Amino acid sequence: MTPDKVVLAEKFARFSDHWSPKVVGELNGQQVKLVKFQGEFVWHRHEHEDELFLVVRGGFVMEFRDRSVALGEGEFIVVPQGVDHRPVADEEVWVMLFEPAGTLNTGSAGGERTVEELDRL
Repeated sequence: MTPDKVVLAEKFARFSDHWSPKVVGELNGQQVKLVKFQGEFVWHRHEHEDELFLVVRGGFVMEFRDRSVALGEGEFIVVPQGVDHRPVADEEVWVMLFEPAGTLNTGSAGGERTVEELDRL
């Protein structure tokens, strides 16, 4: 099977919902996900997974219990496993995530924003 390229703008154009990651690729047990978000997410942690957040469009603040980190287009942050965090975006932001397959978006927090079955684009 010959792989096809992924055009991020085309993939992001296929959805408008916030806080609902979409799988666009997989490699070595990791998933590449796209997500749009705006507003505040829930405080949560992932006990066994690190997460990489890469800003494709816009910007957001990753809040930690002891500090906040502002991120803009072309910047990324790796949130280590076990660290409480909460993404916050005043305006809509487009983010690419890299994380182990099966990682729940709300981690240990659960709740109504948990997406258990991810769409694949």
